[in-house]
Amino acid sequence: MMTIRNKVYRMNILAIFIAIIIVQTSIPGLGNIPVGPLSVTIIPITIALAAVLLGTKSGALVGGIWGLITFLRAFWWPTSPIAIYVFTNPLVSILPRILVGLVAGLIFNHFYDPEKRSRLLLAATGFFSALVNTIVLLTLIYLFYRGHAFELYHIDVKELLPYLIFVAATNGLIEAALSASLVPIIGSALLKLKKKASTIK
Repeated sequence: MMTIRNKVYRMNILAIFIAIIIVQTSIPGLGNIPVGPLSVTIIPITIALAAVLLGTKSGALVGGIWGLITFLRAFWWPTSPIAIYVFTNPLVSILPRILVGLVAGLIFNHFYDPEKRSRLLLAATGFFSALVNTIVLLTLIYLFYRGHAFELYHIDVKELLPYLIFVAATNGLIEAALSASLVPIIGSALLKLKKKASTIK
């Protein structure tokens, strides 16, 4: 049974992750890294780490905070003209973000063994949680907005699906690969700190 001290500790860590998400979504360049003509989102890394440290529910909550900020910004501070169209739909702006934390938590918690090295598992957690954001987001855009292909991307509706597949194969895989690289590095260090903190308590 979780003690009050443990609950306070977890709430503090959760608050830190939420604060990081707010900063990443507010300051240009901290949540998205320009790579040539692409813009690589690194916020799924933060969400995956929250799920690794705090569990599936907390990971989904942190992802939901990202989605909620995305939803609200689409009305008063859209990051692009496309955001005005697609992110004012909460299913598109919030659901994929929640799934990032949900998938990360489910993968890590199901396979994690504290007695074994977890770098490979952390890499898989980062890779698939980031990829699910891209795939679900683009799928929802196609389902809800394929009739607005010209307004969104200035292409014919018949070209929308190939275009979205191209985005998933470029942006999506780059984001997933980056997440697979950084989540093990940061996650391993955080898990060690978590283990030390638990022994001190």
